[in-house]
Amino acid sequence: MTIFLIIIHAIVCIALILIVLLQTGKGADMGAAFGGGASQTLFGSTGSSTFLGKMTTVAAVVFMITSLGLAYMSGHKMKNSIMTDPKAPIEQKAAPAEPEKSAPSEPETTPPAKPAQAQ
Repeated sequence: MTIFLIIIHAIVCIALILIVLLQTGKGADMGAAFGGGASQTLFGSTGSSTFLGKMTTVAAVVFMITSLGLAYMSGHKMKNSIMTDPKAPIEQKAAPAEPEKSAPSEPETTPPAKPAQAQ
């Protein structure tokens, strides 16, 4: 289920980016506020919504729903936790094993190093 939701989320994310980039900007209407002839349309109605405007709304709603779904699923992922299950068995640490007693070994006998002779 999570994989399916991630795939839908990625597709909607890419579609939302493309839909927003395809729309025309409204920045040209800002010039009307400083003495242009069409200053009533700056904050007024923009007419009927376009197809891209409706698609943006749909994509944004689906994006938000998938985001909330993924957040919910990641938050409730740990079902079997010691913190949430009070009946979980507690591990007991094993006592350290005593070292084995072995026969004493003979000390190594290495010949002493000869001092270097000057030539």
